[in-house]
Amino acid sequence: MLLTVFLFVLAGLAEIGGGYMVWLWLRESRPLWYGIVGSLILIVYGIIPTLQSFPSFGRVYAAYGGVFVALAVVWGWFVDKKTPDMYDWIGAAICIVGVSVILWAPRS
Repeated sequence: MLLTVFLFVLAGLAEIGGGYMVWLWLRESRPLWYGIVGSLILIVYGIIPTLQSFPSFGRVYAAYGGVFVALAVVWGWFVDKKTPDMYDWIGAAICIVGVSVILWAPRS
């Protein structure tokens, strides 16, 4: 279970970090290398979820989506300096509960 969580967090940070670097390049006129490095990180992001042990692409990506939402709230807080409000935290918590149901609900 710890490997699962680690891989979801790693994928989320890769997607957010890579996307952020591309954002900085295109929206804030940072140098081209920001876009190149960000794009390479996004390629790595695409590979990381394949390391999950779950057999279903849809289930892995559905669960990852919830982790991404929670990480995006934290990223915005620490990197963009936008303090999340109560509704941001509630929404992120709902997403994490949803991830838990998707991944670990008993199935036959």
